[in-house]
Amino acid sequence: MREILESAVACAPVRTSNFPPPFAIPYTRVVLEPLTNQLTQGGALSDEQIQAAVGHLAEEEVALESKADFLTALARKGESAGEIAAFARELRDRSIRPPLDPATRAREILDVCGTGGDRLNTFNISTTVSLVAAAAGVTVAKHGNRAVTSQAGSADVLEALGVRIDLGPEEAVCWLRDHHFAFFFAPKYHPAFRHIAPARKLCAERGQRTIFNFLGPLLNPARPSAQLIGVPRAELCEPIARVLQSLGVRRGMVVSGRVPSCASRGSGSKAGASNGAAFLDELSTLGESFVVEFYQERGFAASVLSPEQFPLQPALLLDLGGSDRDTNARIVRRIIQGEERGPKRDAVLLNAAAALFVADKAKSLLGGWDLAAEVIDRGQAAAKLAEIVSASR
Repeated sequence: MREILESAVACAPVRTSNFPPPFAIPYTRVVLEPLTNQLTQGGALSDEQIQAAVGHLAEEEVALESKADFLTALARKGESAGEIAAFARELRDRSIRPPLDPATRAREILDVCGTGGDRLNTFNISTTVSLVAAAAGVTVAKHGNRAVTSQAGSADVLEALGVRIDLGPEEAVCWLRDHHFAFFFAPKYHPAFRHIAPARKLCAERGQRTIFNFLGPLLNPARPSAQLIGVPRAELCEPIARVLQSLGVRRGMVVSGRVPSCASRGSGSKAGASNGAAFLDELSTLGESFVVEFYQERGFAASVLSPEQFPLQPALLLDLGGSDRDTNARIVRRIIQGEERGPKRDAVLLNAAAALFVADKAKSLLGGWDLAAEVIDRGQAAAKLAEIVSASR
C-alpha cells in the first residue's frame, strides 16, 4: 500500500488502498475493523477514511465495542494534526448552526475550554473564566458537555449554578446578543454525538482518552472567532493551534501548564508525569506554561510563560482541587462573588488574563489580570452570573 505524505496541516496523509469510498460502505458492525487494523499497524487515515469513520461512529447499528476499539487504536497510534482537522471539519459539517445575526457575528466571539484528560482533578477553571470574560463585556459562546474524564464537566457545574444548559439555537442567539453569554450543550448541537458518546464513555471507563478530548473545543457550533484552549501535554500545543487556525479562528491561544513534582505533593492525582512533572490543560500558577498563539491569518508564535510575571500566592496542586458538581459550583460562586482570595482565584485571574487578551479586550496579559480582578472585585462578575441565572428561570 503506497502512502503520499503531505505536510499541510489541514490535510491528513493521503493513502491509496482498496478501501472503498464512504458512499459505497453499508452500515455494518464490521466496517470499522479494517480501519482499526490499519491504525494498529501505525497507518494514518486519509480524509476519505475519516469521513467514512465518522459516518459509522454516528450510526446506531454499529457495535459499541467496534467504535471503542477504533477510537482506542487511533489514540494509541497518535492523532496527527491533519487527522484531527479532518475529524473536526466532518463533525462541524454535521452540527446544528445557530442563526447568528450580523451584529453579533461582527463581535469577537470567545470560547474558553480545556480538552480534559489531565486527570489532575482541579475545579472548573475554564468555566469560571468564561463567566468573568462575559462580565468584562466579551461575547462568550461556551461549548461544553457533562463530565467524561473528570468529576464535573462545564454543563454539570453551570447547571448546579442555576444556568440553563439546554438552549436551542434561536434562544442561544438571543442570549449572546442580550447577555453576552450562552452555553452550547454539545449533545444538543451535535446529533452525531448521540451514538458516539457511549463509545467515548466506554473508553473513559478503561482509562483511555480519545480524539474527542481534542475535538470538543474545535466543534463549537457558534464558530467563535477567538479561542483559548488548554491541552494536557505541552507537545499538543502546536498541532492543536495549527488545527484551530486552519478552521478559520482569527485569534487563538493553546496552552499547557506544568505542575512540578514538588507542587503535586498530597494531590492524589493519577496523572501521568514526564520528567517529574504533570501538565494542566490550563495556564499554570504552579510552574511554567507552554503557549502557542496566533492573531492573524499567518502569524504563529510559541513561548514559555513564567508564573513569576504575576502576583501569585504560593500554592500546591491540592489548592486547586475540585470535586463533584455541587462542590465545584460552590467554588465557582465564591470566586465570582469575591469571597475566595487564595490560589483558586489566582488560577482564574491568570487564565482570565489570557482569555481577555485573546478576545482583544486587554492589550497584555498583565492588563488582562488587572481587568479580571476588577470585574470580580467591583461585583460585575457576580452581577453577570445573577443575570444569566435569572434569565434561566
